[in-house]
Amino acid sequence: MIGLLGKKIGMTTYFEESGNAIPCTVVEAGPCFITQIKTTQKDGYEAVKFGFGTKKEKNTTKPEYGQFKKLNIPAARFIKEVRDFPIEGLKEGDQIKVDIFKQGDVVKVSGITKGKGFQGVVKRHGFAGGVRTHGQSDRERAPGSIGASSYPSRVLKGQRMAGRTGGRRVTVRNLKIIKIIPDSNILLIKGAIPGANTGFVEIYKNA
Repeated sequence: MIGLLGKKIGMTTYFEESGNAIPCTVVEAGPCFITQIKTTQKDGYEAVKFGFGTKKEKNTTKPEYGQFKKLNIPAARFIKEVRDFPIEGLKEGDQIKVDIFKQGDVVKVSGITKGKGFQGVVKRHGFAGGVRTHGQSDRERAPGSIGASSYPSRVLKGQRMAGRTGGRRVTVRNLKIIKIIPDSNILLIKGAIPGANTGFVEIYKNA
């Protein structure tokens, strides 16, 4: 699987020559440094471990810093292993850039959604809420009944209720790369992807 780590910049509108307006997400994809290459003979499977972004030495553990120093690459803020990445001709310390993709490729993008804290059922699940008539002035955003009668006499698992919202890993598939700007390592991806601006994302090319 061909993949790359990146950072969500924001959204924009891309205009085609025909005049069509396409909503796009701007992603800074790479450059990523190879921190480790795993092989079938040594590790039992093939994979490439990428590092993206930078962080200060004081925020890096000594084993990590020693590995980065050995490969003569900057300390990576994010590290991710990509299985079945084509490793032929690659070595540790190499730089992988956005040119592994091409315009028109269909990709899937994974990221962490915006955390919204503890929310009620109207915002979290789209409940309609209760009516404000017949003396129910305080029931407009209430969930209503959450259980059955004497049987089973408990709240069933999975019942939709208020709780922590967002802040979870989400993958959006079948997104098309509209444009690539190699000089800036920028991808314009059609549609929206999960996460806040400057959030860490993973981009994988569909096999």
